Amino acid sequence: MNKAELVAKMAELSGLTKKDAEASLNAFMETVEETLVEGGKVQLVGFGTFDVRERKPRKGRNPRDPEQVIEIPASKAPVFKAGKTLKEKINE
Repeated sequence: MNKAELVAKMAELSGLTKKDAEASLNAFMETVEETLVEGGKVQLVGFGTFDVRERKPRKGRNPRDPEQVIEIPASKAPVFKAGKTLKEKINE
């Protein structure tokens, strides 16, 4: 499902216009993004949690030259952990 399909489904289920549904989706995505950038997390009980995880620096191999060891710097990665209710619905 792409964004346009998601907006159409949200509009159908909520009774909003597609324009209002898209504005709502954009506001949700912006809010999650801002919260993660600030170092917070967004927890939606039953659905899941959006969070940021720290990746430690590590050594890797250059795929073109496996003998060459390269340093991979530390970074942050956004993650989503599904909630219990969502997991149960998927596994029905």
